[in-house]
Amino acid sequence: MILLLMLFVFMLAIAVGNELISKVPPTLHTPLMSGANAVSGITIVGALMCAQFTDGLTSQVLGVIAIALATINVVGGFMVTDRMLAMFSSKKKKKEGK
Repeated sequence: MILLLMLFVFMLAIAVGNELISKVPPTLHTPLMSGANAVSGITIVGALMCAQFTDGLTSQVLGVIAIALATINVVGGFMVTDRMLAMFSSKKKKKEGK
């Protein structure tokens, strides 16, 4: 019964998240990625605690998977932000060179 409740909450979170993200204009996606990086950083800390302080093997494996996925999310977010900032700085450098 608990598994069904968790699955329902997970599916509801997917639907709500998809609906919210689809309403965001493209110009705001990169600033929101920076905010998402902070949330994923909190997820990494929580997953580290989950993996460290649990007794069951399943909980530890899920914690390690959560750490890996959140780390990928943070690194990808920083790569997108860095790429966006490089686009702006290259325009300034081109203007200074002329």
